[in-house]
Amino acid sequence: MQLKQLLESLYADRSTVHLANDPLSFCHRYILPADQEIAGFIAAAFAYGNVKIILRNLESIFSKMGHSPRKFVEELEPAAALQLFAGFKHRFNDGRDLCALLLACQLMIDEADSIGEYFLSCHDAAAEDITESLTLFTENIQAMDFSPVFGSSTIPADSYFRFFFPSPASGSACKRLCMYLRWMVRPADGIDLGLWKKVSPAQLVIPVDAHIQRIGRFLGFTSRKQADWRMAREITAALKKLDPDDPVKYDFSLCHLGISEGCNGKNLTKCLSCPIREVCDPSEETA
Repeated sequence: MQLKQLLESLYADRSTVHLANDPLSFCHRYILPADQEIAGFIAAAFAYGNVKIILRNLESIFSKMGHSPRKFVEELEPAAALQLFAGFKHRFNDGRDLCALLLACQLMIDEADSIGEYFLSCHDAAAEDITESLTLFTENIQAMDFSPVFGSSTIPADSYFRFFFPSPASGSACKRLCMYLRWMVRPADGIDLGLWKKVSPAQLVIPVDAHIQRIGRFLGFTSRKQADWRMAREITAALKKLDPDDPVKYDFSLCHLGISEGCNGKNLTKCLSCPIREVCDPSEETA
């Protein structure tokens, strides 16, 4: 099949330059899986907006966490963390939200020894995909006691902490959480890490950002226009026909056509050198 061959070629051409332009790069700074898991959870949470600003703000976070994110989280004292990150801001989220995110990591570790094991307590290995697992995972995190950060057992109305944990149940595409799961679950290939061996890559759902939303339509994987959970599952179903065991294998390569290579569906001069130009049809967007 021409499409599969082109996507396999695109996958094989993944670049360290692309990785350096991706929040996932922060995981690769650490050797220990325990540190990579925490770094990924934080990096994925803030992976929204302009990529340069994302990388800059993540740099500011990790520079304050020292050589081991896992150790930092284990020893976290919320009051001290609130002072340390007092001036932090990333679009909607502020230092309080970041500290609550770090506290969530600590609480998951206290309960299950790792984020991966905590996720497994929410996971149905027999399910078609991660829909119900992710729904329960986000519900459980939002039900935690964040009073050491917020001063009350409930999340304040003026906090955007909940923005970190959208749910499939609300129809959200859950891009950042699906991306984190891809990083953790997919087999280690120099890009993704393959840390969580007990979750099947076949159950993953593709992270739908603006690039996957657009390119997925160009490739005929979806006819939907709204980037929601239905679109994510629709694109994933199309990819399962190409690789049933690892449907989100091509996500990194496809999204970096936009992030790193400048594909926006409008500047058609980019199409002339695009490796998937033979199967991609941007005509709907440019009509």
